[in-house]
Amino acid sequence: MTGRLVFALAAGGTGGHLFPAEALAAVLDGRGHAVHLITDARGKQYATAFLPGHVHQVASETLRAKTPGALFAMVKAIFLGFLASRRILKRTGAHALVAFGGYPSVPPGLAAARLRLPIMLHEQNAVMGRGNRILAELSKVIATGFETVAKTPEKVRSRCRHTGNPIRPAISEAHSAYEPPHPDGPLHLLVFGGSQGAMIFSKIVPAALVRLPEDMRARLRLVQQCRPEDIDAVRAIYAEAGIEADLQTFFTDMPNRLALAHLVVARAGASTVGELTVMGRPSVLVPLPGSLDQDQKANATVLSDGGAAEMILQTDFSPESLARTLETLFGDPQRLAAMAAAARALAVEDAAERLADLAEAMVEETGTPQ
Repeated sequence: MTGRLVFALAAGGTGGHLFPAEALAAVLDGRGHAVHLITDARGKQYATAFLPGHVHQVASETLRAKTPGALFAMVKAIFLGFLASRRILKRTGAHALVAFGGYPSVPPGLAAARLRLPIMLHEQNAVMGRGNRILAELSKVIATGFETVAKTPEKVRSRCRHTGNPIRPAISEAHSAYEPPHPDGPLHLLVFGGSQGAMIFSKIVPAALVRLPEDMRARLRLVQQCRPEDIDAVRAIYAEAGIEADLQTFFTDMPNRLALAHLVVARAGASTVGELTVMGRPSVLVPLPGSLDQDQKANATVLSDGGAAEMILQTDFSPESLARTLETLFGDPQRLAAMAAAARALAVEDAAERLADLAEAMVEETGTPQ
């Protein structure tokens, strides 16, 4: 592909959407293209990897209105987001839009369609989200994080291309070959899961770890994310049980922590699953319940079916079930090594490059309407 292009990326304000956008932006920038991010208020706070002046906030709203007042507010927000997105796309001279799902990607997607810009969607999960389903028929190509994506509309399945999930460069840079725990050596356990994961993990994980055999507890080197309101109580439990624990509300060096881990306990968001595969680390995944699409359960199923993870549904997630699982896995280093190899086999390390190739090819094939 020749010539400098301008790409607009639309991503909602969660890491699951922003991290892949950040990874793609780094590749496109390296190829000499200009990149702008269109996001919501929450996403703007975390979009520190983009150039100053290249992050644009627009209004958006979830499509869950149940009352006339909520419906009016939703329509108003989407319409205002559409108008603002259209202005941004015209002002920046965008040649194409890449949307990463989430409701904040809907107004930019509608604006790009109105301007007849080519649109590429990226679906990170093993189930297509509602935001992407809304935009699916307006898109030229749909890149997927998994080979099979449930709830993909029949009309657009021929547009799907498996690229994998772009991973933050810091993850690839921190990767090291997996070394299973040595007999009588330390057992490095990493526990994280965002705000909702941290809440349930702060309740279940300490109660599970105190149930482990004393010699196994003495070998544990625990790193766990906790909510501020839980951290003191959790620390006291570990201190009484003689468990060495590093507890923080947020880890700025997560790639290095992940590289050190013998085993990870986490939610099953697309970014987490992607990072586990690229890093090649065995895991116990507890999918976030309550989602209408059950996307995290689908993500976790791919890893568990592939031998890379153990999945425990939250309805079955108890101190007893987690203790049994941890004791079994830590007692079998060869199995941990096999799970790590299985995770690594599922990785797509060049996902960001594949996505950039598709984005460039889409513009080349459709032309530049502006």
